[in-house]
Amino acid sequence: MMRAIVLLHRWLGIAFCLLFAMWFATGIVMHFVPFPSLTETERFAGLVPLASAETRIAVADAVAASGIADATRVRLIQRSDGPVYIVAGPSRAGAVRASDGADASVKSFDVVLAIARDHARSRGLDAARATIVARSDYDQWSVPNGFDRHRPLFRVALGDAAGTEVYVSSLTGEIVLDTTRSERTWNLVGSVLHWIYPTVLRSNWPLWDRVVWTLSLLALIAALLGAVLGLARIKPRGGQIGSPYRGWHALHHLIGLAAMVFVLTWIFSGWLSMDHGRLFSRGQLTSAESSVMNAAPNWTAAPSIDRQPGAPSARETEWFAFNGTLYRRDRTGLAAQTLIKAGDAPRDRPTGSLDVHEVERLTTRLAAGCAVPSVLADNDNYPAQSTVPGAPVYRSCCGDLWFDIDGADGNLLQRLDSSRRVYRWFYGALHTLDFPVLVAHPLLRDGLVVGLCALGFLFSITGIVIGWRRLRPSFAA
Repeated sequence: MMRAIVLLHRWLGIAFCLLFAMWFATGIVMHFVPFPSLTETERFAGLVPLASAETRIAVADAVAASGIADATRVRLIQRSDGPVYIVAGPSRAGAVRASDGADASVKSFDVVLAIARDHARSRGLDAARATIVARSDYDQWSVPNGFDRHRPLFRVALGDAAGTEVYVSSLTGEIVLDTTRSERTWNLVGSVLHWIYPTVLRSNWPLWDRVVWTLSLLALIAALLGAVLGLARIKPRGGQIGSPYRGWHALHHLIGLAAMVFVLTWIFSGWLSMDHGRLFSRGQLTSAESSVMNAAPNWTAAPSIDRQPGAPSARETEWFAFNGTLYRRDRTGLAAQTLIKAGDAPRDRPTGSLDVHEVERLTTRLAAGCAVPSVLADNDNYPAQSTVPGAPVYRSCCGDLWFDIDGADGNLLQRLDSSRRVYRWFYGALHTLDFPVLVAHPLLRDGLVVGLCALGFLFSITGIVIGWRRLRPSFAA
């Protein structure tokens, strides 16, 4: 039995020692440089005030013109070629002109450049030398599935000192992603390697999922076998832990013992990052819950709230339904908005967010036994944040099932059952060390992440040396 364990660990270790070293080294990079994305702060900064005089059709007419029968949300934004309604349903999105309801998808390169330059100008970026680099479905930075409803994408290089590139949706004309030269460089030696994320593989999500899950499982087995051997080979010496090995084997043994708990929990939690419903729930709504949460609104109710005056400096207006009632929200700043409900009288003072009673009425339709929703604390063990800074996030506990709802726009942020709550600790906490006590002390957390990953990297190097020495005679022959 022990001989079989030795052989399995030896050859799995040889096969995966480079992968282990890569994971630990790139983990340090990823802790400080996340995968490129367009943050809400950046997106909103790129918007300009709405030209309400150019908006001539009602939101209900825009939904009809879009052809999206199951539309759940509509936003009005100002593009360089005029105001447009962005109509979104569960599976697709589209844009229509607010002036006449015509299709507002983007085909002209001139319009793409104008949209990119306006966005950059609003954010204070230099776009004087902006050029369109490509129009494609996928590249290294746009492979995540969230961009599927915007493909193909136009990639525009601004030509600024930071090497900024922005991506324009061909279907809505919105900026949906930006990257800088620094982000791209660090991510090539960070997330792209860590997630085994080459475009040719990641663009085929089912294949990528199976490949990375399998490699992670084999790596976990190699680590578990190594832990068994490491403990079995401990040789006490004068009350201290010793090793029967010499040289690099002794280093591998002793460093492995010192790093064993971290290596096992980190590789295990990394494998769980690819779980995707295999062992734990995915945190998704059931079909019955979705029919309540994402029910298509009665768009004919929109005129009743549109008659109420809008904020003159609004940069974005959104219409959405919550618990069967249509709302309009006017966003005047990243953290400033007004929310108007259908049926409110013009004299009623608009609020900035949904109130607890509105959330309670919805969640009682989602599940039985729901308690009165509470506002989520910033240091909650299961954190969630609103898209609008300072807006409340409401948690409704319905027995074992929890729903976290964004008070700013009514979106569901998290659905947590007992399986998902366990997953939060087994994956998130173990892999990123985002334990609340460490999140409250970021420098300590940074130090632990760097120190532990560096120890894991050093341990992996000893494995690489041992593996090379065993294989070298074969290469020499």
